[in-house]
Amino acid sequence: MRAFAATEKFVGDIQQRKLKPCYLLAGDEAFFRRQCREAVLKHLVPVDLRDFSLHEYDLAETPLVEVLDGARTPSLMAPFQVFFIRGVKALYTRGSHEADFKALEEYAANPNPDALLIFVADHISIPADVRRMELTDRDRYERIRETLGQICGIVELARVEEGEAVRWAIETGGASGVKVDNDAARELVDALGGDMMLVANELEKLMLYVGDKKRVTLGDVETMVLAAKQRSLYELTDAISAKDRVRALGVLEAILSTGEGEEAAIGHLYMLAKTFRQMLVIFEKRVRDSRALWAALWQGFRVPPFAAEDILKQARRYKSRRELTRALRLVARADLDLRSNPPSKRLVLERLVLDLCAEPAMTEPGWEQQQLPV
Repeated sequence: MRAFAATEKFVGDIQQRKLKPCYLLAGDEAFFRRQCREAVLKHLVPVDLRDFSLHEYDLAETPLVEVLDGARTPSLMAPFQVFFIRGVKALYTRGSHEADFKALEEYAANPNPDALLIFVADHISIPADVRRMELTDRDRYERIRETLGQICGIVELARVEEGEAVRWAIETGGASGVKVDNDAARELVDALGGDMMLVANELEKLMLYVGDKKRVTLGDVETMVLAAKQRSLYELTDAISAKDRVRALGVLEAILSTGEGEEAAIGHLYMLAKTFRQMLVIFEKRVRDSRALWAALWQGFRVPPFAAEDILKQARRYKSRRELTRALRLVARADLDLRSNPPSKRLVLERLVLDLCAEPAMTEPGWEQQQLPV
């Protein structure tokens, strides 16, 4: 399957230790990013040496040259070191970063054979059909390919086309001895909007749910997934769009009390941002019904069928583009706060919900021409 090929090759190279000095994971598809990370940890970072072998950096906080100095330095405690480097976006901010790229190029020409650098560029989104990539993401990706891409091995983490996602669900179930009916797999993918991380998590739950029956049917998907929908983020965004703070906090509490709780906070923000982006597209394209909705939202960015009417209703509650872009800025700020290791992730999410439910402050009108002195 085309969408899975890049990740499968990377995982194969890791297993065989056919390593380049550095790699770039390009794209925000969390499902593939998790597979890459798990392969690296499994084959290169022994559990008992993880404290010495695994290093996490964010270029928004740590200069690249400092990371490279760490990579060059052999460890007395670990035979091999892995450096996961986030915040790649910081290399493309204002100002010259030629010194950073030159330093990385020099390192790659004479690397430490016992170290691996993995850059994570999760600030761009690569759709299943690259021709539908947003202009901003396209520009960012081109800049990355022209710089880091010339030094690192690129692993493209693109979204998965619905047909491939259905096939993956069927094959994954079969590999575990569970038959997944074709209509069940399709309903699972459709209901979760093709989000592979959610599809994988729900498929795992379904296989446990069917137990000795060893078969997942359409009825099983409807039972399990519909039950999960009651506390979904669509219910949260419904309360937020209605400015109902009490209900919104109650829904958030229900979400945080199930599954991975606060540990899934970044995933919650990702889905929240995606929903507001969808509403922004709906608002800008003036979508009025579910039929037009499917045409307005592209492959990999569509909403589950059960949520179509809900998201249209929610989008209509916003009266201006400014309100929706404000919501996206608030989510982005919360994402930054969560990545800064706050004392309580729950408090960050609760504050975000309260801010999203608040009416935006009115800005003072500027001087109009007729108000200026003559």
